[in-house]
Amino acid sequence: MSVRVVTARWVVTGISEDGEIQMIDDAAIAFEDGVIRAVAPKAEIVAAFPDARVEEYSHHLIMPGLINAHHHVGLTPLQLGAPDSPLELWFAARLAIRKVDPYLDTLYSAFEMISSGVTTVQHIQGWAVGDLDAVVGSASRVIEAYDDIGMRVSYCYGVREQNRFVYEDDAAFCDRLPPEIGKAMAAHLQRLTMPFEDFLTLFDRLTETKTSRRARVQLAPANLHWMTDDGLLALQEKSVAANVPMHIHLLETAYQKEYAYRRTGTTAVRHLEKLGMLGPHMTIGHGVWMTEEDIEICAGTGTCICHNCSSNLRLRSGALPLMELVNRGMTVGMGIDEAGINDDRDMLQEMRMVLNLHRTPGIDPSDVPSAGDVLRMGTEHGARTTAFGTEIGQLEPGCRMDAVILDYDKATFPYQDPDIAPMVALIHRAKSKDVDTVIIEGEVVYQDGCFTRVDRDAILARIAEALAAPRDADELHRHELREAVFPTVRAFYDDYLQNTADRTPFYKASSRR
Repeated sequence: MSVRVVTARWVVTGISEDGEIQMIDDAAIAFEDGVIRAVAPKAEIVAAFPDARVEEYSHHLIMPGLINAHHHVGLTPLQLGAPDSPLELWFAARLAIRKVDPYLDTLYSAFEMISSGVTTVQHIQGWAVGDLDAVVGSASRVIEAYDDIGMRVSYCYGVREQNRFVYEDDAAFCDRLPPEIGKAMAAHLQRLTMPFEDFLTLFDRLTETKTSRRARVQLAPANLHWMTDDGLLALQEKSVAANVPMHIHLLETAYQKEYAYRRTGTTAVRHLEKLGMLGPHMTIGHGVWMTEEDIEICAGTGTCICHNCSSNLRLRSGALPLMELVNRGMTVGMGIDEAGINDDRDMLQEMRMVLNLHRTPGIDPSDVPSAGDVLRMGTEHGARTTAFGTEIGQLEPGCRMDAVILDYDKATFPYQDPDIAPMVALIHRAKSKDVDTVIIEGEVVYQDGCFTRVDRDAILARIAEALAAPRDADELHRHELREAVFPTVRAFYDDYLQNTADRTPFYKASSRR
């Protein structure tokens, strides 16, 4: 392929160690075969590559592509019939959601992500129904959808061995139910069950069959309560042998903190440390209920964290003590999880949410995240939680050419004082409408509100047609089952917090007296 050049009023190359946004004025990027060759002032690039095709964006800013470091589904649970609830009850509420073809479902959220500047997604699939071949088929359809739209994906399938519905053995929970309901629930859970070896085979088959260089496969032990210690150790061994990272949900709620104590007599983080599972290859999704000692352990081992701000707010999970991590120099990515605060996947909005949620009372700037901190979470640090690592997340020579071109004039109309740095202004003000162009692996996949590979209107029409049909027999059965089991799930957690009830906060945001 020949060298191409894009020019802009500003190019943001990355963020310095002290959180300063690094930017070149009147700049250009030269790239070839999906890889950045050079980034420098426009005059230097044009002189160095005189035969290159040049595309000019005179009133725009080019920034690294954003990374959604924790994602699951397309149509949101709310869209499909599950209202927001505390996480442990939300699992029960989701029992009755509608079925959607995984290919169409994946494209739905890919449209939202790309149009808000996301170029790479950490897709953690789970709960596919059926045997190994059925799950391979579903996973392959997810990866195919990302390939068709041109998006970069770090894919993993959440491994669940036990405790699939509440924080106790499946059979024990079913025994809590009236006999007929318990029997129906057991049958439902059986449909979600695979032998552990099949999860390893799933990883192998997906790794062997994927063809796109924009897709990589990694591993995902779903959570401590969903895994046995033997299973965790087997996945750690597989991770080392295959040289791939892992992503685990952990300490999302206070109830998960309590579960870890009941099972291990210590914290979930301490338990994973004892098993030898922590390190830069491991990302903890959520981590809201880490103790100060847990944070020190993660910092000392180089373990990554993914902050899922909107999800934690919506599901009443709590708030990650972000600055305790940032001030220790930890790698912290950012994920939108099932859906953002507006029930969508808008990464520009999510960055603003993170920036503002953690603005605690006081005047010391080190107590709150800077715009640079948040941008780094959404780019470089998010990249390190994926199987692509340092190949993405920056606009530097040798990195993959994944970039977002924002229309600065449109985003800041009618006025923006130049005392405010351009990228800072955009973090505060830019919306999806201001995303002019998205480039992934050197290819324009989105421009002027249109996707270059996939007809968005046609896909949305197919989804609408499919979901316009009445619930089928399986969906009706699960809807009835949800109503029958929900009170038992609620009762299970009534007195659950017995050993870890201390909620002394990291943040002090109000005063009773």
